[in-house]
Amino acid sequence: MRTLAKLLLASLTAALALSCMNPAAAYVGPGAGLSLLSALWGLLAAVFAALAFVIVWPFRRMLKRRRGQETSARTKTQTADASNPSADSQSRTAGRTSI
Repeated sequence: MRTLAKLLLASLTAALALSCMNPAAAYVGPGAGLSLLSALWGLLAAVFAALAFVIVWPFRRMLKRRRGQETSARTKTQTADASNPSADSQSRTAGRTSI
């Protein structure tokens, strides 16, 4: 019951304070407004770029590992082909016709 009374008193005080305020007669020039907007957009772009990097980083790492496994498999097959000279000579003469 006491917390309800405190909440009611706080909301009544806030409503009374807001109703007594006059609007501010201030002027913000176009240069200051544009500076504020450009700083805000720069900050938002930096935050979103950082979030995107954190989200994309595990996927890039996974792709790099997968590509590394593919290249290691290719080098293994290339070394196996290099150790078999008859397969190499057959692949070189496959498109030629003998005279």
